[in-house]
Amino acid sequence: MISKIFSASGALGKVIPGFQPRQSQLDMANAVHNTIKNGSQLVVEAGTGTGKTFAYLAPALISGKKIIISTGSKNLQEQLFHRDLPLMVDALGFTGRVALLKGRSNYLCHDRLSRQMIESHDSQSDPTLLSQLVKIRSWSSSTKSGDLGECDAIAEDSPLIPTVTSNNDNCLGKECPSFGDCFVNKARAKALEADIVVVNHHLFLADIAIKETGFGELIPEADVFIFDEAHQLPDIASHYFGQSLSSRQLIDLAKDIEIGYRTEARDMRQLQKIANRLSQSAMDLRIVLGDPGFRGNWRDALKSEPIKRELLRLKDALELVYDVLKLALGRSQLLDTAFDRAALLKARLERVCDVSITGYSYWFECSPRHFTLHITPLSVADKFKDQIEQQQGSWIFTSATLAVQDDFSHFTQRLGLVPEQQFSLPSPFDYQNQALLCVPRFLPEPNSFGMAEKLVEMLLPVIVKNGGRCFFLCTSHQMMKKLAERFREQLDLPVLVQGETSKQRLLAEFMELGNALLVATGAFWEGIDVRGDTLSCVIIDKLPFTAPDDPLLKARIEDCRLKGGEPFSQVQIPDAVITLKQGVGRLIRDQKDKGALIICDNRLVTKQYGAVFLHSLPPIPRTRDLSLVSDFLAGNKSKEIG
Repeated sequence: MISKIFSASGALGKVIPGFQPRQSQLDMANAVHNTIKNGSQLVVEAGTGTGKTFAYLAPALISGKKIIISTGSKNLQEQLFHRDLPLMVDALGFTGRVALLKGRSNYLCHDRLSRQMIESHDSQSDPTLLSQLVKIRSWSSSTKSGDLGECDAIAEDSPLIPTVTSNNDNCLGKECPSFGDCFVNKARAKALEADIVVVNHHLFLADIAIKETGFGELIPEADVFIFDEAHQLPDIASHYFGQSLSSRQLIDLAKDIEIGYRTEARDMRQLQKIANRLSQSAMDLRIVLGDPGFRGNWRDALKSEPIKRELLRLKDALELVYDVLKLALGRSQLLDTAFDRAALLKARLERVCDVSITGYSYWFECSPRHFTLHITPLSVADKFKDQIEQQQGSWIFTSATLAVQDDFSHFTQRLGLVPEQQFSLPSPFDYQNQALLCVPRFLPEPNSFGMAEKLVEMLLPVIVKNGGRCFFLCTSHQMMKKLAERFREQLDLPVLVQGETSKQRLLAEFMELGNALLVATGAFWEGIDVRGDTLSCVIIDKLPFTAPDDPLLKARIEDCRLKGGEPFSQVQIPDAVITLKQGVGRLIRDQKDKGALIICDNRLVTKQYGAVFLHSLPPIPRTRDLSLVSDFLAGNKSKEIG
């Protein structure tokens, strides 16, 4: 059956123009089919171009079982549901039901929209936000899904979105006056009835970790669980199996208390006072915690007198909020829910401040306006393994980057997996002729003074000769900003920079221009698919080792040491290899693509561990001569390459 589907005259050949059977795709599809039949675990690294999406969709659709497919991001989730899945449904004549399920914060909440409409008529309100609210209300009367991603009237990063959606803390559940029309409720009901449900890793792990109340099970029970972009799972699991408390949660609570005061308890003036005090305390603690983008050790931070002082004020403010809301119980559903949230946040703050409990990493991070305090377990393997044993069924994990030198232990051990089968499928691309890898001679040492200036001087001629069409992937925001500034001073071509507009808009502009240099960091290392001549050169500033002061890395290093391991070779190198493989994967996306990869790090050739990186990459011809890169990109591949 599987062989027939993937043959030239099979189901896929009839719906996909120019479909060519690939042995690697068929091998993966057979392995997925057998895993579903046997109720076992499968780990597959499928190189770029293998066609892994169809390789797991086909056996899933013909299995007759309830399937959960989890993706690495909402973008991939939508692509799978709106593009790939309908194609396979059509090809196979699948008659079952399919559903897309996102987290609660993606769906419009009727009740919170109504409250915001009332609140926004205040004399101090921003007229622009009121205008957007009116557009959302108009859209709400015609939408069937309530998914705000489908609302063109507002930007994806609009500050309005958190005010018109619910979250785990502020949802009123069955007590909500709009419960019968709730979009979240409808989406979950549809998922319960569906045969195939498409979710994302964040939602899946949130469900495992907290089993949200008010709606029962968030994600329905299933027979088969398939994880695409599975390399992201361990880090996301670390977040959800821990605990966190953010200033955003505290300020959102304060805002809801104020709305409750203005709309339903105007005689309780102290509600406004406690809301103001809570917001101010949260903002004061944010100020003393450090600069935006800073991540620090929470245990160490608790030794600071200014931090201890502001933390005490925050605890007092939260205690007062709890006491006053207790007096308001029964006045309004919004205030009753706020009381429950205050109790939860009070307990969470106590837990976060008890740093004596072992087995966890305690850390904090700051954005320009907010802070988050985190407790992260040193290992999630036991918890994830428990979930697999409880759920049973078939578990399939796939990504283009899971193995380090054909070894999967770095991935499987982090999740406690014991796969019956694990293997790598090579990419079908002809890397020998389609690509060239260069580690230039005379490179500055990583992190050396003036590195950005030296890299610009060295690489400018290549970028100019190539007419832009280049990604420069950086390992830090600081390097990204320095490079962008220098390139804009010396380059006549368009220079696009991550963060100056949304990721989608930036990518669209890059493709539209056709001669741009895009300087970016983390967000562009994976999940980006640019085919054809628009992108023919990818430059990486250095090997992507995680910063040694990163709290999550420190936690894993500590866990590795406790188990008698060697953190550099067992944690840091494998992490960097997986990230590098993702970055390299941006270059060749199609059988007709041709491009050069430049990695500006001598350690690839001077350090013994450089071989681990090189052996983990596709079989791309290598050179150290930058002039050969220009020749290759111009179509004059030199015979000297080898």
